[in-house]
Amino acid sequence: MNKLRIGWATRDISTDKPLNLPGQFHMRISKGILDPITVNVCYIENDCDTVIFMSGDLIAVRDRLVDTVKDKVKKVNPDIPVDKLIFNATHTHCMPQYYYEKKVTYPPHDGIEIASSDEYREFLSDMASEAICEAYSTRAPAGIAYGYGYASVAHSRRVMYLDDLSKRPGADNNSSLFVDGHVAMYGDTSDDMFSGYEAGTDSIINIMYTFDSSDKLTGAIINVPCPSQNSEREYYVTADFWHDVRAMLKKKYGDIGIISQCAAAGDLSPRLLHYEKAQKRRYALKYANTEIDSRINKVHEKYTRLDIAERISDAFTEVLSWAKSDIKHEAKICHSIKNIELTKRELTEELYNHAKEQSEELAKIPFQSTGDKYADFKENSRLISRRARSSGVMKRYEEMKTEPKLPMTLHTVAIDDVAFVTNMFELYMDYQHRIQARSPFTQTFIVQLCGQDGDIGGTYLPTQRGVEGKGYSATMFCNEVSFEGGGELVEKSVEELKRLYRLINTD
Repeated sequence: MNKLRIGWATRDISTDKPLNLPGQFHMRISKGILDPITVNVCYIENDCDTVIFMSGDLIAVRDRLVDTVKDKVKKVNPDIPVDKLIFNATHTHCMPQYYYEKKVTYPPHDGIEIASSDEYREFLSDMASEAICEAYSTRAPAGIAYGYGYASVAHSRRVMYLDDLSKRPGADNNSSLFVDGHVAMYGDTSDDMFSGYEAGTDSIINIMYTFDSSDKLTGAIINVPCPSQNSEREYYVTADFWHDVRAMLKKKYGDIGIISQCAAAGDLSPRLLHYEKAQKRRYALKYANTEIDSRINKVHEKYTRLDIAERISDAFTEVLSWAKSDIKHEAKICHSIKNIELTKRELTEELYNHAKEQSEELAKIPFQSTGDKYADFKENSRLISRRARSSGVMKRYEEMKTEPKLPMTLHTVAIDDVAFVTNMFELYMDYQHRIQARSPFTQTFIVQLCGQDGDIGGTYLPTQRGVEGKGYSATMFCNEVSFEGGGELVEKSVEELKRLYRLINTD
């Protein structure tokens, strides 16, 4: 009854068509493919339950993409339990836009070709549904092993100061993009008032390996608390450091499947801010004879990708060396799917009026027209982004009057003594530690940026200290859910983990 069956599949979702690459406050029209982006599926089942893990090199999973993929799978094979799908994004900032074309506002772009995001969406959802169906069809007797290792990948990206940045001479306190206080995202660490980082780092990498009936390695779920955004400013499609991780692991272990999960990392990034000079020297010596693609805008970011991939690959090998001594071909599976509601961040009338004033001022600003079509496009798309952020606050203020809670689908999965728990946010690291510390399971994988049914998509979910420090990712423009709602997410996650633990351990 508990014998495991596992299937793997992958699809290349790259396109060289000129599409917007979401992830910055301005539009970037892709110039081609730097390295392939993929969707990857691991289908795990026994006779009692199922979980379908799917990771995608996407910035987020939103705009009814989950519904579209599920519908396509059901048409091909209605036997596949698509409600068991956990679809997470790696948070690369260089993947093609798949949002419904009717929802996208483009600035004037005469002479700049932009392909249809609707067309790409069809391709993306086709590839994702095909991968799920293939993983289902290739299920075979299998085993799992698990463990954790160490690799320094992410660092706090919220820089703290002894003074309030908003009170400095010349400070812009009317921005719809950055609202700094004692904290600034990617702030200047050479500033005399730099006092440290708001958060620390998490060097733990959780890994679950899969094997065939002969104990040959077939794949792994790799859970890293870091978004995939070293190459976030490029104008080429790229999977970022996950591409380098996959390339290294497949060179060493063959064509294995890899699910790339981003653990809680809303306040983390793969950037070492205060040690940049030493980092550049490290790369100059370490990679002196390494060829780097000339299309890459910031070469040291490519070196950072390689450096990160080497650390993850080393951790993968180290953990495998001892985890494989405890391969389980039988395991209990319990997959809970629960709809929860989280308290939204309060938007006061004062904040509403501030956003309304900004919106009115931004509406008066005309589109730039200097004759440089690319510079104009960039600046005008930034203006559109600022307008959207202000109008978004106003819309949320009205919605809160009748909808004070934000719905979220919480997946909690137990596979023997390992658990997975999901959320749709860019979740601050502290919440992960609060969940893991109270989880009864030996290892608990937190999976952020998981897709939801419907239009809903995750935003940042900061801690109380984040909100008090301000700065991008912890302001009214960036947060739908309050830190009180973050606490509710912790409690509901822990509640489900404890319930599943009792079920798993009941004969």
